[in-house]
Amino acid sequence: MKDIGSELLAKKETILDNWIDAVRRDAEIDSAKSLAYQSVKDSLPFILEAIASLLNKNRDDDKPQQIERESLEHGLTRAEQGYDAAEIVREYRLLRQVIFTVLEPALLTGSGREVLETVKTIDTVLDKVIAISLESYVEARVNEVKQVQNQLMLTNQELTRLVESQKDNLSHLAHELKNPLNAIVSFSTLLLQQQQKSTQEPGNTLNLQTIERVLNNGQQLLRLINNALEVSRYESDRIELNLKPVEVKTLIQDITNALETSIGDKEIEVILDCANAPETIISDPLRLRQIISNLVSNALRYTERGKIEITCSQPDESCWVFSVSDTGRGISLEDRQQIFEPFYRVGSQEDYLPQSTGLGLAIVNKLVKLFQGQIELQSELGKGSAFTVTLPQKLQNQSS
Repeated sequence: MKDIGSELLAKKETILDNWIDAVRRDAEIDSAKSLAYQSVKDSLPFILEAIASLLNKNRDDDKPQQIERESLEHGLTRAEQGYDAAEIVREYRLLRQVIFTVLEPALLTGSGREVLETVKTIDTVLDKVIAISLESYVEARVNEVKQVQNQLMLTNQELTRLVESQKDNLSHLAHELKNPLNAIVSFSTLLLQQQQKSTQEPGNTLNLQTIERVLNNGQQLLRLINNALEVSRYESDRIELNLKPVEVKTLIQDITNALETSIGDKEIEVILDCANAPETIISDPLRLRQIISNLVSNALRYTERGKIEITCSQPDESCWVFSVSDTGRGISLEDRQQIFEPFYRVGSQEDYLPQSTGLGLAIVNKLVKLFQGQIELQSELGKGSAFTVTLPQKLQNQSS
C-alpha cells in the first residue's frame, strides 16, 4: 500500500479546500459562513501534519503533544468565533469524510489489514482531537460566563447604589418642599377664611376663586409629597411600628365619618357593618388608619353613584378581616396586575382624577405587607371593586 502519511501531506491543501467548502455549505454550521478562509482553516493544517506523521513508520514523539496543543487552540478559537459545541462536532465529522474521500484511491492499493489499521489510526486521532477541542471550548465558555457574571454583579451593585442615591435625593427634596408648601396652604387657608368673613362685594369673587385654586393645588401637591415620602420610608425600611391596643369599630367609624364629607353631590350610600369585628386588636393605629382611609378614599373617588360598603369580621382568634367594596368604575384585568405599583393610575391620561396621585394603593399594599397581612382585589369593569385585607389580631414587630 502507498505511504498514506506522505499521501496525506501531498493532498493536504486539497483536503483543506474541500473541507472548508463542505463546512460553508453545511446548513448546520452557521457560524462559519461569515468567517474568512483563514479563520475557518485555523489550526487544521497542523493537525493534518501530525496525523500524517503518526501514519509514517518513523513517528515523531513530539507529534502527540503537538496534536494536543493544536486541538486546545482550536477549541479556544472556535469559542472566540461564537461556535456552539454541535458545530465543532459537525465540522470534525465533515473533516473525517473529506480525508477518507481524498485518500480512498491510496487506501484501495493496500490489504484489508493495512486499510483497517490506517482507518483506526485516523479515527483515533480525530476522536482525541474532538475531545480536546471540546474540553478547551467548554473551559473558554465557562470563563466567559464567569466574566459576564462578575460584570453583572458590578453593574447590579452600581445600579443599587444609584437607586439608593436617588431615593435619598427624593426624600431630601420632598422634605425641603414640605415647609414652603405648608406655609402656602396655611396662609391660603387664613386668607380664604378672612375673605369669607368679610363683606360680600362683587369685587371679592375673583379673589376667593383664586385663593381656592391656590389652596386646592397646594393641598394636592402636599398630599403627593407626603405619599412619596411614605413610599420612600417603606422602601428604606425606616418605618417603625408603634404597637398598642386599638378599638377597631371606633377607628373605622371615625374614618368613615370624616370621609363622608367628601361625597358632595354624589348619589352614594355608605354602609358600615362591623357587628362581627373584634373588640380590640394590637396594631399601629396611625398606619392602620392609613390603610383603611386610603381604601375608603379610593372607593369614594371612583364611585359616582350606588353604594360603598365597609365590612369587618373575625374569622378566628388569630386574624381579622375588613373589606371595602364599591359600585364604581371597576378595574380591568390588565390594570389589576399593576394597581399596587407606585404612581400607577387606572385608565387613560384623560380619565385621571386631579386628586389622584397614584400612590394611595401602593402605600396600602406596602403597609399591609409590613403588617404581615394580605390584600386581595376582586373587580369588574363598570360594576365596581372590592378590596379585602386580612391582618393579624396581635401584630408583632418583625425585629422582635
